[in-house]
Amino acid sequence: MVKISIFDYGAGNIFSLQSSLQRNGAQVSIINDFEESAEVDGIVLPGVGNFDPAIISINKCKTGFSRFMEKNIPVLGICLGMEMLFEKSEEGQLAGLDIIEGEVLSLPKNLVKIPHIGWNSLEITNKKSKLFEGIPNKSWVYFVHSYYTTPKNSDIITSRSNYGVHIPASIEINSIYCTQFHPEKSSTIGEKMIKNFINICKRSK
Repeated sequence: MVKISIFDYGAGNIFSLQSSLQRNGAQVSIINDFEESAEVDGIVLPGVGNFDPAIISINKCKTGFSRFMEKNIPVLGICLGMEMLFEKSEEGQLAGLDIIEGEVLSLPKNLVKIPHIGWNSLEITNKKSKLFEGIPNKSWVYFVHSYYTTPKNSDIITSRSNYGVHIPASIEINSIYCTQFHPEKSSTIGEKMIKNFINICKRSK
């Protein structure tokens, strides 16, 4: 069985994410220190919380996180978990993890209602995306966010959506897979993505 750990920032309910992973065949543990993740096949950075407190939480075990990243074990970053991997965010004052070049910007308050809560369709821009295997273009997924990422390298973007601006809805780089939307809240399409991530972890063992 594939072993996946969810990193808990201590910010809120991650039950739906845990349940989705378990339904799709993963053995799930909740961790707040990456020393506990030594024997896992994948890590999920959930989309619950705020930028600075989450960065403080993960910085407490940054050495363990760095060692984990060096092993190229698959990481799924969801919403905030995606945004943390960038250099900086307009949401917070602290530096991001600086694993992906680029920054996180606020959605345009003069154009749209913030936060963006609801369903939007995906334009899949990379047909070879491992996370989107078997996912039709224009599938609908569920967003809850006020910020969006701007990767310096647009080649890592695997899908986009539109909410006042074009949003990179997902990215893939090396062993890192990220979504701005919440797959665990995106019905059967999201369940398929969760299953795809579990399969990615299984193949990388």
